[in-house]
Amino acid sequence: MAKNKKKNRKKPHNRPAPSGKPHSLKQEQPKTTEVTCTGLTDDGKGIATWKGKRLEIPHLLPGEKAEVAVPKRGPAEVVRVTEKSEVRQEAPCPYFYVCGGCQIQHMTPLAQNDFKQSIVDRLMQPFGKPERIMTMDHPFDYRNKNTMTFGENRKRQIIGGLYAANSHDLIEIDRCLIHDPKADAIIATIKELLVSFKLRAYNEDTNRGFLRHVLIKTGKTSGEVMVVLVTGTPEFKGKNNFLKALRRDHPEISTIIQNINTRSDSMVLGKQEKVLFGKGYITDTIGGMEFEISAKSFYQINPVQTEKLYGKAVELAGLTGKETVIDAYCGIGTIGLLASKQAGKVIGVEMNKGAVKDAIRNSRHNKVTNARFYEGDAGNFMMKMAAEGKKADVVILDPPRSGSDEAFLSSVVKLGPERVVYVSCNPETQVRDLHYLKKHGYKVQEIHPVDMFPQTYHVETAVLLEKSGR
Repeated sequence: MAKNKKKNRKKPHNRPAPSGKPHSLKQEQPKTTEVTCTGLTDDGKGIATWKGKRLEIPHLLPGEKAEVAVPKRGPAEVVRVTEKSEVRQEAPCPYFYVCGGCQIQHMTPLAQNDFKQSIVDRLMQPFGKPERIMTMDHPFDYRNKNTMTFGENRKRQIIGGLYAANSHDLIEIDRCLIHDPKADAIIATIKELLVSFKLRAYNEDTNRGFLRHVLIKTGKTSGEVMVVLVTGTPEFKGKNNFLKALRRDHPEISTIIQNINTRSDSMVLGKQEKVLFGKGYITDTIGGMEFEISAKSFYQINPVQTEKLYGKAVELAGLTGKETVIDAYCGIGTIGLLASKQAGKVIGVEMNKGAVKDAIRNSRHNKVTNARFYEGDAGNFMMKMAAEGKKADVVILDPPRSGSDEAFLSSVVKLGPERVVYVSCNPETQVRDLHYLKKHGYKVQEIHPVDMFPQTYHVETAVLLEKSGR
């Protein structure tokens, strides 16, 4: 449970007033001053100057004048927008100004697209002009992985929701507009069942209680639904009747898993799992291939945009049916298996043992015969290939937000593929890595931004590099 929690309301009054004022969670308001917003940070905060200091102010747009509160510590906050931007809109979500999940709902859809495009254009300027960002027709309801945290308010009533921005205050949320609607409906039922079965939410301070989180994964194509009950204890009183009631109200649930997490950190999932109902995984389809997704599998959270991103990555690889492709950071094998349809051979490498097992299973499930998956460090794997005189025509990499590292990038250079396709969820670290590859003989040919996370500041990019002189 959150420390020093304030009272949570079922319907928080957090829409901006007609003046544009977001209601703050803070009890004491510091003195205010008027500023003019001159730009945006890459995470969507307004930039202004006050007494020679740079302020980064959430929910403020370029050209706007606003009265802001500037505390001695912590971020400045908008009190009242006195001159509004023409691209400001009323945020559609009633929790926007207190929840940290979305950052740019106060921008019109076109302004959101332009904002993300400008980030990629600026960062990629040393390498060329990016293509226009690939957007989403319906930029809501897209998340196929949804996690809610459970706790109690001061009256010891069970609440489920998300943490407020820059805090550990749990905000009760009935409906998140970027979640799959089925997920929020199931979570609402679970909250009711906890009360009926006299099961308590977990308390982080006392390490007592039952339910910590609910994780729900949905297959957008298959319609299958996985429910993961993350508990602080293996004991599950009334388990059979609880599951029966949950399935009665939600027959769309395909599998239910109990994950036991006794850790004291912020990790959602623990190591121990019990499959309580169903087969313990769900399936979904991308690019005509069906993938099995477990509770701990990494799988892109926006399937509509994933089709565009991965489709573009395979297209950039320029495969003719003869190439050997390395799928580094392969996860459950998604990109590599999609590439296998047009490649001669695919080699996937991944550090996570469970993900490698998933990749092998997905390969067999889709009857792919020209792909092999290995557990290990992809950089070491490619260094060994180069030392043995082996070649690869294409390397595809999709690293975490921190990007790659010099050891891995040097292995790419050593192996010397003709083409490198770099998929990234963080263009800033990607740019750092592109400079390294450029310095060592590769040239950026195409840059394609994709809006994988509408309503947030995040943007993904797929970049093609080729050996210089081709």
